[in-house]
Amino acid sequence: MQFFLDTANVKEIYEANSFGILDGVTTNPSLVVKEGRSFTEMLQEICKIVDGPISAEVVSVEADAMVKEGRELAKIHKNIVVKCPLIPEGIKATKRLSAEGIRVNVTLCFSPTQALLAAKAGAWCVSPFIGRLDDVSSDGMALIRQIVTIYENYDYKTLVLVASVRHPQHVVESALAGGHICTMPYGVFQALFKHPLTDAGLKRFLEDWKAKGQQ
Repeated sequence: MQFFLDTANVKEIYEANSFGILDGVTTNPSLVVKEGRSFTEMLQEICKIVDGPISAEVVSVEADAMVKEGRELAKIHKNIVVKCPLIPEGIKATKRLSAEGIRVNVTLCFSPTQALLAAKAGAWCVSPFIGRLDDVSSDGMALIRQIVTIYENYDYKTLVLVASVRHPQHVVESALAGGHICTMPYGVFQALFKHPLTDAGLKRFLEDWKAKGQQ
């Protein structure tokens, strides 16, 4: 499974990348606005930090405008993946951009039928939002299992990018379900390292070492 960071905060990206296990980054308009910076400059800086797919989302809602915007985003860096929303116009844009060799991340997926549309349009990846489904008393992980099974049934090459991840258990369940990529906030990424028994065990080892006068 690939690990992506879901953020537009350059400091968080630097810190996560320092571990050597970060595969990519996803951004969205809300995350970008939160940083209060030029979108293009931010993407350029992120692409210098992480040598992997960097998702940048269009803000148009009409296919021609999405295609135009997607082309401009793709010119910023070879690692840019254009995000298009899973609406009819977004699927039209995905088909056209994919035909031009531009990778597309079809976002805001909430059903297996939507995921099928994304794959048929040639999307590089589809982003099911599991946390938001859980919020409305639906089973987000069930959707991941359905999409993975459907894609395997028909040998679709579209990757399943698990999004709206809220906690480490979402990461574990995504891996068990066969999700190809898991994108997460920096707080969830940090939490993957933590276990109280690890902390307690290390503390005991160091105390025993020091007690015997070892240097």
